[in-house]
Amino acid sequence: MMRKWRKMLAISMMGVMMTGMLAGCGGNNTEDVADATSEEAVSEDTEAAEDTTEAEDIAEAEPYGTGNLLKNGECDGDVSFSMYVTSGGKQDLNNVDGEMVVDIESIGTQEHSVQIYQDGFQLRQGGVYEFSFDARSTVDREVAWRFQINGGDYHAYADDYFELTSEMQHYTYEFTMEEDTDPAPRLCFNLGYTLKMQDEGADPNSIGPHSIIFDNLSLTVSDGSNMIQDAEPVEINPVKLDQIGYRPDDQKLAIFSDLAKDDTTFTVVDTKSGETVFEGGMTEPDYSMAANEMDTIGDFSEVKDEGTYKIVTSAGVESYEFTIADNVYDDVYKSIVQMLYLQRCGTELDSGIAGDFAHAACHTDMATIYGTSNKIDVSGGWHDAGDYGRYVVPGAKAAADLLLSYDRLNADKIQDTDNLGIPESGNGVSDLLDEAIYELDWMLKMQDSSGGVYHKVTCANFPDTVLAVDETAELIVCPISNTATGDFAAVMALAGRILDRDGEGEYKDRAATYLEASKKAWEYLTANVGNKGFKNPDDIVTGEYPDGNCIDELFWASAELYKVTGDSKYKDAMTENVDKTNATSGLGWTNVGLFGCYSALTNETLKKEDSSLYSTIETYFNKSVDEAVRNISKNEYKINKLVDFEWGSNMSIANTGIMFMMANDINSNSEYVDYAKQHMHYLFGANATGYCFVTGYGTMTPEHPHHRPSEVLEKAMPGMLVGGPDSAMEDPYAKAVFLNVPAARRYADNAQSYSTNEVTIYWNSPLIYLMTAVLE
Repeated sequence: MMRKWRKMLAISMMGVMMTGMLAGCGGNNTEDVADATSEEAVSEDTEAAEDTTEAEDIAEAEPYGTGNLLKNGECDGDVSFSMYVTSGGKQDLNNVDGEMVVDIESIGTQEHSVQIYQDGFQLRQGGVYEFSFDARSTVDREVAWRFQINGGDYHAYADDYFELTSEMQHYTYEFTMEEDTDPAPRLCFNLGYTLKMQDEGADPNSIGPHSIIFDNLSLTVSDGSNMIQDAEPVEINPVKLDQIGYRPDDQKLAIFSDLAKDDTTFTVVDTKSGETVFEGGMTEPDYSMAANEMDTIGDFSEVKDEGTYKIVTSAGVESYEFTIADNVYDDVYKSIVQMLYLQRCGTELDSGIAGDFAHAACHTDMATIYGTSNKIDVSGGWHDAGDYGRYVVPGAKAAADLLLSYDRLNADKIQDTDNLGIPESGNGVSDLLDEAIYELDWMLKMQDSSGGVYHKVTCANFPDTVLAVDETAELIVCPISNTATGDFAAVMALAGRILDRDGEGEYKDRAATYLEASKKAWEYLTANVGNKGFKNPDDIVTGEYPDGNCIDELFWASAELYKVTGDSKYKDAMTENVDKTNATSGLGWTNVGLFGCYSALTNETLKKEDSSLYSTIETYFNKSVDEAVRNISKNEYKINKLVDFEWGSNMSIANTGIMFMMANDINSNSEYVDYAKQHMHYLFGANATGYCFVTGYGTMTPEHPHHRPSEVLEKAMPGMLVGGPDSAMEDPYAKAVFLNVPAARRYADNAQSYSTNEVTIYWNSPLIYLMTAVLE
């Protein structure tokens, strides 16, 4: 869509000052990157408005645009803009004597290589906006401003280039927001190597260090008469249940939210025949603080016949349809596993499997080891998330989930999982093992000759919204970290044990390779145990996965190595570390200690040889389980959450389900199994948002995940578990729309909301483990 705006008078104004405010989120750098490409806009010079009173009156009367929408436009006090640099750009940003000063050392090689930006305002469809500021530069040059969508393709709603000289000038523009209302757009100034410079073949180094000075920034509504009202909020069905369905013998609970006081009974209706097959009552209403709602629960576990059903309350409130069948989860399980295949890097994706998401081999170039000119082959592995980086720490968690899923299968189930629709299907090996090995073989390439393991391989910056094959910037292997090395040691030992027992042919041969790599990593880790966790180098802005405590990784690795080798030095390391902070907690990427606990508590040799150590580990493990049980008793949705939902909360939901199945393996308890299943039901729809959190499944499903292939192709890749509610509102979109929304509902099906709607391999993998365990 062509953006219409009118460029108003640029007035030379040495000494002329205006008041205003400039808003910005001075938060940490995220993977957001501005699109340097903009359409040519139609401009028309006009006289400056002679009388601003009318516009001010409109703005004052308009509830969606009163006064200046920006903060600290006077540039007093703290800087309210944030900086973004990429592709060789270097800058510093400060407020000095009531002006905002951008000191630019290098403009880089892209228009947005040097960028300052701010968030925290809205642009409403139909609104006419006036944008103004004062600016000068210590060198004559061209720069650009943009109001853009803060996600997806980052296209501009309005933009323009303007010339700067050493004389302070006043710039005023007017534009109409013609697209849908955006509650979280971004204002940015692109101060890098502009498109005009690129078209003219100008040398980016020809502009040396210089400063650009801004003051008196303002954004106001000049005409709100055609501005649309708020869009209707997403309608949440008051009846929350697993939208995929249940197996016949499952416990089946429906959560009813904010029903009328006299709406206290429900029926289960066969949608094919229209007959009522069950009548039930509800529990007494209970207040959910996290969801800010009154909830009742109905148990319809007695309904066991296969079929398609819906729930209807006595007042006529209806649920979404759901299915009861032995094979009800087969299709979604297959899709969730296939997601990992669709995230494969360095190989061609088969169009017969991947469909529209098929592509040629990507990221196959040799990668440069950071700080050197040395290049190595690190092709392969899985793209981590919505971008195309590959990271050892979360990759090890994902591979471990698959290996442990496989490890619990009997012979029949192994056969059942050899037909999940990946290229290796039908090879006589479980697809869970095939997919894990694809990641493990990449991880081997990330191990240095010293035994240490490089933390990640990415480009220097997150890519634009492009397909994997179109990210062609230099690949950089980032330095070795103890957390990557410890996770690597653990998962390689786990794989070595499993393959030594079950591997055949080529896979059997890998057992010794993996185990040797694990031992080598262990030697590096114990020789460098005092090293700090990973931090991004200054010129790398991709995902960091920082973790300053590697004791839990050390504990996990020692437990896996002891289990496979029986060498007492690994048991001694377990004894040394078991009582240290966080050594025995977590199933995520930051804390991995419960993986070590499970390895130890399923090791009969340890139980016989050192009952004291075994008992200590069991106490720590049970402490986590018991805490989760207490939290479940206080949560109307029967999950291990109270009022806080962290970034990636759906991972912790799946991880809790895993923990309960681990606990059941150690000490059989049918309640643990029911708890685990309820966490799965939550992910499939029995939650406060009303969404089935897996793309492509359920009646209410995410359609706009923060995932570059999905955004480019404008369709959600199926089988991806999105992050879920984030009570901290950790992206600009979330901050804009969730201020008065309860924590359990802070989820947005919008690509701009990367803190709630991104996807990752290590969010899918625990769901694979959970489903494998509860469906066996």
